[in-house]
Amino acid sequence: MPLKKASKELMDMLNMAIAREIQVSIQYMWQHVLWGGVKGFATKDAFKEIAIEEMKHAEKIAERLYYLGGTPTTKPTPIVVGQNLKERIEQDIKDEQGAIEMYTRIIELARKEGDEVTNLMFRHILEDEEDHHDTFTTLYEEV
Repeated sequence: MPLKKASKELMDMLNMAIAREIQVSIQYMWQHVLWGGVKGFATKDAFKEIAIEEMKHAEKIAERLYYLGGTPTTKPTPIVVGQNLKERIEQDIKDEQGAIEMYTRIIELARKEGDEVTNLMFRHILEDEEDHHDTFTTLYEEV
């Protein structure tokens, strides 16, 4: 039994974050698998590394949600792979921007509820997401 009870709003947001992390981990891994050409060769490892980081985020968030008394989702948000490298990276930039916005809201809500563990966890994840956004925007400059 959890020591702390989170609001339904916070638990719902954590589940949305899990769905998003599952989505991008699959999306980025497929982008790694489907690479082609010189630019694809140059970017494929970045897709794989970020995909693995995103799956680790999903695991952490799911463990936290379960501790708080929720049931983690197994359903990703819609996966968009794109037809070419430019489309893929454009989508990835949008997905990372969405994560940054969502995780900032989760941090604010966790602080409001006095949930310092969730707050701290998402501050670390937010740092990773900003790094992913930076990676994709930098890659986009060369496409």
